[in-house]
Formats: sequence, C-alpha cells, structure tokens
Amino acid sequence: MSDEGRRPSRRSFLTGRALIDVVRTAAARALEDGILGHLVPEVSCVHAARYAMGTVFTVSLPAGVSDAGRLAMAALDLVQEIEDKLTVYHDRSLIARVNRAAAEQPVPVDEELMELLVRCKELWEETAGAFDVAAGALVDAWGFVHGPRRVPNQEELEAALRASGSRYLELDQERRMVRFARNGLKLNFGSIGKGYALDRAAALIRAEADVPAGVIQGGKSSIYAWGRPHRNARGWPVAVGDPTGRQNRLVTVWLQNEGLATASNVIQFVDGDGRRYGHVLDPRTGWPAESVLQATAICPSAADADALATAFFVLGLEGTQSYCQRHPDVGAFLVTADDSGGARLHVVGEPARESLD
Repeated sequence: MSDEGRRPSRRSFLTGRALIDVVRTAAARALEDGILGHLVPEVSCVHAARYAMGTVFTVSLPAGVSDAGRLAMAALDLVQEIEDKLTVYHDRSLIARVNRAAAEQPVPVDEELMELLVRCKELWEETAGAFDVAAGALVDAWGFVHGPRRVPNQEELEAALRASGSRYLELDQERRMVRFARNGLKLNFGSIGKGYALDRAAALIRAEADVPAGVIQGGKSSIYAWGRPHRNARGWPVAVGDPTGRQNRLVTVWLQNEGLATASNVIQFVDGDGRRYGHVLDPRTGWPAESVLQATAICPSAADADALATAFFVLGLEGTQSYCQRHPDVGAFLVTADDSGGARLHVVGEPARESLD
C-alpha cells in the first residue's frame, strides 16, 4: 500500500495508533538512506517515535518491559522539552533569550543547562577549539540556521570569527548565570543537542522503571544503547554507513551502555564559488572542515559522542588519535578516500576496536 493510502486520520494519530505506523515507515527509510542504522536484533520490541530537532527520534524497548509504551512516550516528551529549550530556530527558547541578553547582563539558567554548558566548555578545551558551542555567529554567517545558505565573504567571515569562541563564554556555576564577554556571541547546540537529549531520555526511562535494555536514536547521526537484548551478549548492533555511497554498510558495531554519533557532509552543504562546501565548520577558521569524509565517535555518553564526532571531523586522523590516546574511554571510526575514491576506514582507540563485529 502506498504512503498516501496509509495516511492516518487525526483521531488515530491522537490515540497513538498512527504513531507506530508512521514510525515504521520513517525508520525503514532511515535504515536505507541514513548514516547510522539501528539494526534491531531478533527480539520483539516496542517502537515509538516523534519528529524533533529536525529529525525523527525513535525509542525501542523490549516488548516484555512493563508499560514500555508509556515510558517511550515520556522519553519523547522530554526530547521535545529539550528542543524547546535549546532551539535557535525561534526566539521564544531559553537559548534565544540567553543569546539576546547575555552580552549586556548575566542571564539566569536552570541547573540542567548550566551542567550542559560546563561540559561544552570542557569539550572545547579538550579538543583545542575543534568543538565550540559558542560558534553560532559562524553558523549564521554561512546561512545554516535561517538561510539562505551562502559562502560568506572575507569581511563577513572575519566579523563572525570575532563574535565566536567559548573563551568569551562566562559561566557562574554557583549562581547559575551565563554572560558573554563579546558582543554578537551566539550559542548553538547543533553539534551536541541530539546526543544530550538521548542521554536525558534514556536516564528518564531507567530512573522510572527497571528497564534492562533499550535504544534511543536521534535521526541518522546519533544513538544511545544500554543493556543488551535477549540472546545478544554483545549488546545492540548499529550499522555505520559508507559516505561514498559504494556500499550500504561500512561497518557494524556493537553498543552496550554507550553513545555513538557520526558527522558527515553527505546531507547538508552549500554550493558556491564553483564548488560544494560541507556544513561541518572548523570553529577556529570559520571554513568547512575537509580532512576526512566522515567521523564517528563512540563514548560513554551520547552527548560526548555527538560533540566529539564533530570535533574529530575537524581534527582529522592525527588529532583524533591524539585525543583518544588521552581519553581511553573514547573510540572513533574515521573515513578517508582511497586512491579510487572509495572509503578507507581508520579504527582509533580500544572502545572502537572492541565494538567491531
């Protein structure tokens, strides 16, 4: 039956019946077309999903879990709440308020946002600026938020660089206040928001009930898995796609109490000056990073994986190897082009090696 023929009524959608039908269609397409694919093993699962943060979030829990449907929906409700707080796509969010006012006076934030900002600044320091939540002015200069997408001229780029950098982000943890030491500074959580939402949603499920295993996926780039499904001692298998398009699955990794995220320029880009520029910007230069085709990070948390996938894309192979040597709980899969234009896989760090199929 065609998608048109299966379009749900408003009544069935509100009762939740259509959610599962729509999600199964969207999930199938994500597995076919996405960077990441969540390969549910041969175990019966309850699946629920919702559109948030510009993508489809999917929760999969073993069917034997008591009240699995309610728990999954509660997790998705939390994802929506986090998007409403962190989004830069409308001016009513907490982050929009911070971006408007923090250069003039300290702005109060809640405990959860302060903890996230502290972690963002730590990651900025650990990656020597390759990950930077305070690079919103650069993202705007390229038109990746409100458009139109464009290649900024040198004057625009220099102005955006002057208004970017977590060095200008001042955090008063005791009073939970945020202040910007530079006019024009903007926070943008596009490189960590999905992973952070996955961590929070998984924590909600595990706090409310004894759920031994589950998976939450944020679109085609971020996933968190805990426990292991029945008869799958290694955990949950996740497929990482080939950015060159020559094969559907580049590698399969097994996750257990870990987050995994992938950064690639396959989906979002801007054309200009006779060439194509990817959307993953190097916050230190303002230009798109180009040293690898794809970067995947595997970490104890999905938020760190989300942020570090972006950082590793910027740092390239040598910088990623150096980071993983200093942080033995972090692994990575980097993809570069071989001589024929195909994918060359680089496995970095013990967590990555241990997770391979």
